[in-house]
Amino acid sequence: MPIHIKNYLTYYSFSSLDNLSIVHGIFMRHGGFSKSPWKGLNMATSVGDSRDNVIENRNRILNCLGLKKDSIFDVWQVHSKKVIISQKPRNINTPHEKADAIITSNPQVSLMMLFADCVPILMYDPENQVCALVHAGWKGTVKNIAGASIDVLQKEFSSDPGAIIACIGPSICGKHYEVGRDVVGAAEKEFEENDLVIKENDGKYFMDLHAANYQNLQKAGVEHIQVANICTAENTEDWYSHRGESGEAGRFAVVLTINKR
Repeated sequence: MPIHIKNYLTYYSFSSLDNLSIVHGIFMRHGGFSKSPWKGLNMATSVGDSRDNVIENRNRILNCLGLKKDSIFDVWQVHSKKVIISQKPRNINTPHEKADAIITSNPQVSLMMLFADCVPILMYDPENQVCALVHAGWKGTVKNIAGASIDVLQKEFSSDPGAIIACIGPSICGKHYEVGRDVVGAAEKEFEENDLVIKENDGKYFMDLHAANYQNLQKAGVEHIQVANICTAENTEDWYSHRGESGEAGRFAVVLTINKR
């Protein structure tokens, strides 16, 4: 994954998307206005940070990518299976809709979602010029929010899953994501290769969200998948991590839009 530094911000991109008609960035926590415990580029007011700080951070990200301040479409992420298509930005004073996957084919709309251990999944269909951004925690992963997003792309945009490029971004890795028996039971019902998703160590269970979502994408027919292999919990100096920071974490942003060129 290439790393970029611009206007005091640091972000990653996916090499599989870099030469296509897409603008995207996975932003590390450096370079923002927020103070401790969310020090840096926090994008969520829900954690206790001030609205002014979050708006300044948001504007800095958009400026970094050359996007308009009023171009963002975002949602209230609720660990669901709901997918929303939006062909217009959300007015900043309009309440968020609840969903965990968002899709657009409008170059004037910039998709944004927030993360702090859950899995960001970026999708792009170069044949039909449509992109999707997905938020997958353990609940969304077991519900197969990734597969639901592919279904919507097929139904509404005639996308061929084999032509879609999917990228799994930085999130907590299996080594650090301890889960309870309820999660183990839910995963065992949904994943054929469960030994790759759930591992036991000294009586404790750990879930690999990367592997689980990779399986979900493959089951949906996606052939081109790139994985960041970056663990947020192991790198709290660079990323916000709910587990790694004992619940006192900000949220980092992932932005995705069709290139206007």
